[in-house]
This record gives sequence, C-alpha cells and structure tokens, in this order.
Amino acid sequence: MADSNFIDYVKILCRSGKGGAGSRHFHRAKYVPKGGPDGGDGGRGGHIILRGNSHMWTLLPLKFNRHIFAGNGQSGGADRSSGKDGADVVVEVPCGTVVYDADTGEFLCEVNYDGEEIKLLRGGRGGLGNWHFKSSTNRTPRYAQPGEPAIEKSVVLELKLLADVGLVGFPNAGKSTLLSALSAARPKIADYPFTTMEPQLGIVSYRDNRSFVMADIPGIIEGASEGRGLGLRFLRHIERNAVLLFVVPADADDIAEQYRILLGELEKFNPQLMDKERILAVSKCDMLDDELMEEVRATLPEGVRSVMISAVTGMGLTELKDVLWAAVTDDRNRIAVSTITHRPLDGHHRVREEDEFIFDKAPQMPDDDGDNLDYDDFDDDEFIGDEYSEDDFHPEDSNIDPLNDEA
Repeated sequence: MADSNFIDYVKILCRSGKGGAGSRHFHRAKYVPKGGPDGGDGGRGGHIILRGNSHMWTLLPLKFNRHIFAGNGQSGGADRSSGKDGADVVVEVPCGTVVYDADTGEFLCEVNYDGEEIKLLRGGRGGLGNWHFKSSTNRTPRYAQPGEPAIEKSVVLELKLLADVGLVGFPNAGKSTLLSALSAARPKIADYPFTTMEPQLGIVSYRDNRSFVMADIPGIIEGASEGRGLGLRFLRHIERNAVLLFVVPADADDIAEQYRILLGELEKFNPQLMDKERILAVSKCDMLDDELMEEVRATLPEGVRSVMISAVTGMGLTELKDVLWAAVTDDRNRIAVSTITHRPLDGHHRVREEDEFIFDKAPQMPDDDGDNLDYDDFDDDEFIGDEYSEDDFHPEDSNIDPLNDEA
C-alpha cells in the first residue's frame, strides 16, 4: 500500500552556518614595505528560517529532506575585505506548524500565518580581522578572531490543521459521510470502524457565497487521551478548531453517555478544549420514525445545542449549517493563537520577539580544567582573540576551523 501524502509529524536536523575566520593579513605594496595589518573580518554564517506557506497542507517535503544545513561564512581577506556571508536557508512549512526541541520536548515556536518568518537558528558571527587589534604598543598583531561555531539542533515539526469546525466522534459514527454531504470532500466511507485513517478537510458552502472549513479526524475511542487507538495522534488537530461538532449515531445505546465519554477524553487531552463551543449532531436519524425521534430527544444531554440529522437523506443539514455558521462567526469563538497552550511533548507556550532567534548561541564546551570555555567573547571589549601559527591557520581557506582540529 502506498504511503499517504498527508504527513503531520517529522523530525529534522538543522545546522546554521559557522562564521568565517578573521584574516591576519599584512598590507604589502611597492614602496610600502610595512603597510600594517589589514586583515578583513570573516563572513556571517547562514541562518535557518521557517516561513509559513498557505498553499502547503502537509509536511511531506521535509520527510525526504531531513537535514537542513545553512552555508558557512567565508574567511576575511586582504585590504580589510570581509568574507562572504553564508547562504540562509528558508524552510517553508504549512500554516499551523508547531516546533519543539527534539531532545527536551520544549515548545519553541509556531508558524500561524502566510509569509510569517520565524528565525530558528542564528548563523555564527564572523571573526574580527587583525587590524581591529592594532594599537600604539602592538602595531603588528599576528592574531585574529575565529568565527563563531555553527549551531546544530534536532527539532520536531507538528502540523495542527487550521479549521473552523472539527468533527469529534467514535469510529463509524458517520463523520465522513457528513463531511461528504456538506462539502466536496470525498473521504473513504465504509461500514466498519476506523475507515478514516488520516484527517480530512472540506469546505462547506453557505449562503451568499460564504463558506467555512470543516475537519474530520479519525474516530476517538475511550482511552484515546492515554494513547489507545488513533485518537492521541490526531487529537491535536482539533486544538485549532473554533467549534467542535460532536457526532453520535441515533442507534447508540446511550447518546448522552457517549457524549460525556468524548468530552472526557478531550478534557484529559487538553483542558482548554472545554472552552470551545460545542454542538451535538445526532446522525443516522433516517432510521427513526416520529415516535422514536421524540424518545431520542428526551435522552439528549443538557447544556449543548443538538441537531437531528441524516447525511444520507439530507435531513437537518440546512439547520446544522445555520447553527455552525452562527457559531463560527461569533467573536467569542475566534481563536487567539497567542493564547493556545500546546500539550504534545510537554511543551509550554512562550511569546518571542520577532527579531530574536530561537537558538542564538552555540553550546559551551568544557576546557581542560573542567570550566566552561566560550568559543569567543564578542561582548568583551578586552578580548583580542587567540594566536595561531602559520602552520595551523590559513585565513584564506574558509574550510579550516581553528576551533576544530578535525575540520
């Protein structure tokens, strides 16, 4: 069986570019035997940037490109010539993508809008050339700063579908049939549980050329919040839905009990889901006569708007669309993305400044004495860089990293 094109979870390895080394060049020209230091600065390493793309609906491209590496900065040259900056890498992701640290599970950022850019990894800054360190007491500095090292990080990208209405129900409750009746979506429909194995989206047309988006996720079973069935994997998709439409079949033993079980699973998964407006659709009502219909109405749960429908005959679908449209357009149900708490991977939402990088500094490495040794000290005015011999440092070669003997 061919793999599905819908990919909502992927783990990738990202690495920003390392900064180029500063040059230790000395000016030489005819009649100028002692021109002094003129080594240029190293170029900046490339950044890793995430960009939202509203035309994408899956993380499939990243499934086959799991290693994202930015370009390294080139070393400085003579005549104070700065090295070329490393090439940035822009990774386009669908709107609604959430990023976590793969090692700690910490929530890092989320991309919600088309064209929104999140700076994930900052490229290393280039080292200063030797001309920065000349003084009245040292007119020929034979040292320069190395560039900052690259930052390497494994991250997990999860896609949470952006939809106005999310369908919630047990397997074989008629959710896919309802989606196909209300929209042009054609999900797989069959008379057995777990027919739907991946989320489906449909655009529901309304009056006056208006429309809203409905999402169908695989059926939830009792214990889904603890990992049973397919529910845990796909429950996150309804976190971004403005309205939750519970679908319970009319032939269920106890409609109110099934509704309470579904509600309990959502609350265990994410308590914030209880703040969303809920609507109950009793499906398969074409099997009931008027007398049975009244008996079913008497058993419906209180505190939730209920609509009796049949996706096969079209019964109650117009009323259902009216109820859904009123709920979707209600300002109280609009989702403020900055207030969403992301449950998976035990992450916590943190608001970050747009111009800040998620990771802007390489990890420190222990020195021989067991202390932390910083690769550079760009913020220290007294730092003048390390000294290298002619044998181990060639500033014109950008592939040699003075910080790594194996480079």
